Amino acid sequence: MSWGTELWDQFDNLEKHTQWGIDILEKYIKFVKERTEIELSYAKQLRNLSKKYQPKKNSKEEEEYRYTACKAFLSTLNEMNDYAGQHEVISENMTSQITVELARYVQELKQERKSHFHDGRKAQQHIETCWKQLESSKRRFERDCKEADRAQQYFEKMDADINVTKADVEKARQQAQMRHQMAEDSKADYSSILQKFNHEQHEYYHTHIPNIFQKIQEMEERRIVRIGESVKTYAELDRQVIPIIGKCLDGMVKAAESIDPKNDSQLAIEAYKSGFEPPGDIEFEDYTQPMKRAVSDNSLSNSRGEGKSELKFGGKSKGKLWPFIKKNKLMSLLTSPHQPPPPPPASASPSAVPNGPQSPKQQKEPLSHRFNEFMTSKPKIHCFRSLKRGGATPEDFSNLPPEQRRKKLQQKVDELNKEIQKEMDQRDAITKMKDVYLKNPQMGDPASLDHKLAEVSQNIEKLRLEAQKFEAWLAEVEGRLPARSEQARRQSGMYDVQNPPAVNNCAQDRESPDGSYTEERSQESEGKVLAADFDDEFDDEESLPAIGTCKALYTFEGQNEGTISVVEGETLYVIEEDKGDGWTRIRRNEDEEGYVPTSYVEVYLDKNAKGAKTYI
Repeated sequence: MSWGTELWDQFDNLEKHTQWGIDILEKYIKFVKERTEIELSYAKQLRNLSKKYQPKKNSKEEEEYRYTACKAFLSTLNEMNDYAGQHEVISENMTSQITVELARYVQELKQERKSHFHDGRKAQQHIETCWKQLESSKRRFERDCKEADRAQQYFEKMDADINVTKADVEKARQQAQMRHQMAEDSKADYSSILQKFNHEQHEYYHTHIPNIFQKIQEMEERRIVRIGESVKTYAELDRQVIPIIGKCLDGMVKAAESIDPKNDSQLAIEAYKSGFEPPGDIEFEDYTQPMKRAVSDNSLSNSRGEGKSELKFGGKSKGKLWPFIKKNKLMSLLTSPHQPPPPPPASASPSAVPNGPQSPKQQKEPLSHRFNEFMTSKPKIHCFRSLKRGGATPEDFSNLPPEQRRKKLQQKVDELNKEIQKEMDQRDAITKMKDVYLKNPQMGDPASLDHKLAEVSQNIEKLRLEAQKFEAWLAEVEGRLPARSEQARRQSGMYDVQNPPAVNNCAQDRESPDGSYTEERSQESEGKVLAADFDDEFDDEESLPAIGTCKALYTFEGQNEGTISVVEGETLYVIEEDKGDGWTRIRRNEDEEGYVPTSYVEVYLDKNAKGAKTYI
């Protein structure tokens, strides 16, 4: 089955068909090229995604990746980065092995096709020229035959006419003979050209055209085979990266299986353990003897307005003095609005607002309220205030719980030891260089190194003093120094309030009733408690329980720190009553809580709720 024999008369259609084949090949090349662009774009997006969720260096987020779950996530990000690299490999291989190769092949194919059809057109032009020659000789032979017939008829006519001279008759006879000779010559020429044309035509239709069409057929079949090979390569290039992609997926599965919840729990303990002991029992306070009552080591009394009441600590204390106050409670005190509440937008009678400004507090309040009032009036330590207000961290990390402080100090000691070792290595190197200079003066001046050597020695001495300072603090925390036993003695309550230990002379915080702060030095010796005992008792944060609900009477735009916006008619939960400053603390959900003016809401307290007051 050959195009030369079957399609001998379809030259134009074959030309169109082969051009269509080249168009198909170019279309396939364009398809593969767009696929490579998609692979590159996909790989780029995967890499960007992996980079986006990578932990930032020297940040708190990087410290969180100690946990096995975070490590598994980090391994997944790294594996996904390798996964993206395989898509880049697919793109590169498709470009080099398909797109580039086929583009070169298309150029060669176009040249070959052009050559074959040029030969075909040349053969067509040759056969057409032969045909024109045949037609020309045929017409000439026909014309000569007609001329010979007319000359013969004229001679016969002249020969029969008696009035014509003999010379005219002879002339007519010669003319007739000449025409017959021309006709014979034309006949012979026509016969020769006809034989030649028939030979050329036979060669054209049985040799030249079949050969050309056969070459075109072979060219087209090679194109089809090449497309098939490219499609196979297209699939194989994808298949080649499947094992590596499988390894990436296996790495993700392995990372997931490496998650150890027990290990993460232990890391959380090491990260957040304070070292404090739980508070002991609260002793009974006898209010029938207000002037002679003794306070236990785990209870506090408000000394403001009570004169010089004594504060004694029992000898059976086992922990810090935090039976009631929570972290979010103290945070609410620190973030409460610093100005009086605004008046309601519309004039309303005092009776229209159920929870307007309250009457003076009752003489006897629940113990929790008295404890909270004590915390808002007693001095806080400088380091806690600096943390909450953006100040600097104390050098000895005294703002941290014992266990956390020990870890920070140990870390600082290790860092200083590394710095000392680095400086000592540098000193040794300078010393060796100086020895070389002493032995070989032409290499350098030994005296030029004395300044650098002295500077390194000074740095080592400074670092050693710094390390000794932190080691002393670390020893104190770990109980190796007498200061530890002294602190333990103070915490156990084995001292008298009339002879209190020294307290850091830093500005103390007092919270005014409207939530603002003033700084003053404490002048009272009675009831003075070490601020360090209260420093870091805010590890476990839990939300305050709701003690009722409230309905917003007006819309309030909470623009100040500690306030929350409400809409007229909105119902919310009350978690803290008005303490006389005109503000009520409310909650919308677990994440949204703050203060609103008491005159802006109508409060419905739950009498059975813990901490709710009953107004007379």
